[in-house]
Amino acid sequence: MADSGATPPADGVVDERYKWTALTNTTAAVFMSALDGSIVLIALPAIFRGIHLDPLAPGNIAYLLWMIMGYRLVQAVLVVTVGRLGDLYGRVRIYNSGFAVFTFASILLSFDPFDGGHGAVWLIGWRVLQAVGGSMLTANSAAILTDAFPKERRGFALGINQVAALAGMFIGLVLGGLLAAWDWRAVFWVNVPVGLFFTVWAYRTLRETGRHDGGGIDWWGNITFGVGLSAALIAVTFGLQPYGGHTMGWTNPLVQTLLVGGVALLVAFVVIERRVAAPMIQPGLFRNRAFTFGNLAGLAISIGRGGLQFVLIIWLQGIWLPLHGYAYDDTPLWAGIFLLPLTAGFLAAGPVSGHLSDRFGSRGLATGGALLFGASFLGLMALPIDFDYWVFALLLAVNGIASGMFASPNSSSIMGSVPARLRGVASGMRATFQNSGTAVSIGVFFSLMIAGLAGSLPQALTAGLREQGVPAHVAAQVGDLPPVASLFAAQLGVNPVGNLLKPSGALDHLGPAQRQTLTGGEFFPHLIAGPFHSGLVVVFTFGAVLALLAAIASLLRGPGRRVRSGAAGGPVPAPSGGARPAPPVASSPAPPAPPVSSTPPGSSGPSASLAPSDPQE
Repeated sequence: MADSGATPPADGVVDERYKWTALTNTTAAVFMSALDGSIVLIALPAIFRGIHLDPLAPGNIAYLLWMIMGYRLVQAVLVVTVGRLGDLYGRVRIYNSGFAVFTFASILLSFDPFDGGHGAVWLIGWRVLQAVGGSMLTANSAAILTDAFPKERRGFALGINQVAALAGMFIGLVLGGLLAAWDWRAVFWVNVPVGLFFTVWAYRTLRETGRHDGGGIDWWGNITFGVGLSAALIAVTFGLQPYGGHTMGWTNPLVQTLLVGGVALLVAFVVIERRVAAPMIQPGLFRNRAFTFGNLAGLAISIGRGGLQFVLIIWLQGIWLPLHGYAYDDTPLWAGIFLLPLTAGFLAAGPVSGHLSDRFGSRGLATGGALLFGASFLGLMALPIDFDYWVFALLLAVNGIASGMFASPNSSSIMGSVPARLRGVASGMRATFQNSGTAVSIGVFFSLMIAGLAGSLPQALTAGLREQGVPAHVAAQVGDLPPVASLFAAQLGVNPVGNLLKPSGALDHLGPAQRQTLTGGEFFPHLIAGPFHSGLVVVFTFGAVLALLAAIASLLRGPGRRVRSGAAGGPVPAPSGGARPAPPVASSPAPPAPPVSSTPPGSSGPSASLAPSDPQE
């Protein structure tokens, strides 16, 4: 690896062999990082059985939530910081370190020495470290590719990278089921040989090809951003847990304090970034329409896509698969298999749309993808709970194609709209919008679904149990339990009726036929179908609205502009529509200005200093 202080090649000079090396390595990195965000979802039943912990027991739901949310929370918080570190000290250097950290954490995860709550804490803690390594990979991979590829091939490269990340999310669902059926530790073993190989290969082959930004680390900005976003996302996690007789915890003073405090720190972060000499996020980038509206569109799609994944898993595992004769223990694996059309849509559309965006621009493809994404939500909303699979599969494929149409051009537009020296922080900011959207989507969609279930599920559950001979007081007690327990049971592929009735011993006093009915594959799905469909309508309507907002934001990014090289060697927008071209950016720092409006190198100075290197439509 070349020394990080070496003079990089001029922007636009491309090493043909190196660019494919960079694409292969970074694609493997983002695939692994995304895979690990979802592989645990399907493997959770096996993991909790392996450490001898009942996740649905009182007080244990927190372990379940943090196994799901912890990884995403860390990635959402750290990607901007490690992207900025890449701009300062070398993107390849931070990226390579991320591979090593990710692999080391995977090794420790696969050797959990504890049982029960201690075993869960071990897994959650090392998952957090694994997410740190994953953040270092994802924050710098797009910047490394943008440095390595010429602008006319950048959309294709970023498209491959994005499709790998999205495919990893859903391939993880299938792979997690297959590996967990063998041994729950294999879910973590799978990363070790891959991680070791690509870590060594990255250190041997990748080199610094981009320009490094000067300046130091914005400590106050990093602290207020990290603590503020963490507080907000932790509040979302605790908000999903029951509190004080309520189905959710949004009335919990701790949740409210974390939300208010987190928002206040994020506001302070914005104020700090406008005043410091070397800001963490470069506020001036948000004066760029392609960058701002591309990220807003990506945030909206990310919220919709992340929530959809959880809703579909619950729909399949908790209702559709049991109704079609699949045992509850087998539903996690089969849910992943039946979601394969979604992955196939990603894989088919992503590279093609990336290639087309290089030729025809990004705005039309991204906007069309967002609209098609919303249409797939409306189609899913129209399905009955017990649907014909071919219709469901077709809608999944449409959703996957739409996501692929949107992701590649949108990423290419964002990364192509920033100057080369800021690609690391821009890549981190893009990843933050995406990861924050995924983390927030879990809270939003679960809250909407729980709210939809809370109105009718308790009464339906109580009445159904009493019809099967369960004593009235036991049926009422079970009906009063928070709907979140039923949702998590469905997600874990567990028949909740047997678990809910076990503490009371009511099953032991029922006849064989009644016990068979209550613990069979049809009682709970039929019971929850009506309330669940009410929740689905709310959730999918919200997803369609998000997709429409993403399409509007995508349109507002504005038309692209071709670029030419300026006198100083930097790209300068060429004349378009009679507009006069902007003057070339001087290579020397601007003279100092009064303190309030100072624009030192590396900060949010005049728009010319943040002129895009190759903006695209």
